[in-house]
Amino acid sequence: MSETYSDAFLKDILKRTRRVAVVGVSMNPVRPSYYVARYLSLKGFTVIPVNPGHAGERLFGQTVMGHLADIEGGVDMVDIFRRSEHVTPIVQEALRLFPKLQTVWMQIGVENEEAAALARARGVDVVMNRCPKIEYQRLFGELRMGGFATGVISSKL
Repeated sequence: MSETYSDAFLKDILKRTRRVAVVGVSMNPVRPSYYVARYLSLKGFTVIPVNPGHAGERLFGQTVMGHLADIEGGVDMVDIFRRSEHVTPIVQEALRLFPKLQTVWMQIGVENEEAAALARARGVDVVMNRCPKIEYQRLFGELRMGGFATGVISSKL
């Protein structure tokens, strides 16, 4: 069963977050992890891409990290694009590495109660089965016509 989150809770997370590790990011521009990371970077977030298969490559002005442990300086949020069964070790590593971690965000279709409980026990906010790009657009007035940011508003609605 999916959790519900207040708009104020989600908005607070998006306002306070500056550095985001995107775990499982793809280099393929048609993959959701690519365009979510790209969108966040265009909105002023520092996006640290994490994917062992592309470590050392460049994406959105950043070097792709092979693992969370390769990130210097910590992050405010870990955004996870991995299957639900792979989330617990990622969250355990993030909690160990980043003492100032504020948020664990699991993408649409990703839910892991064990990982969520570990994060919450450390005072870290958790969002599951949501997308920060969609929530940012919704909460900051960027969604248009059926949920898409088209840039064109039709007068024939």
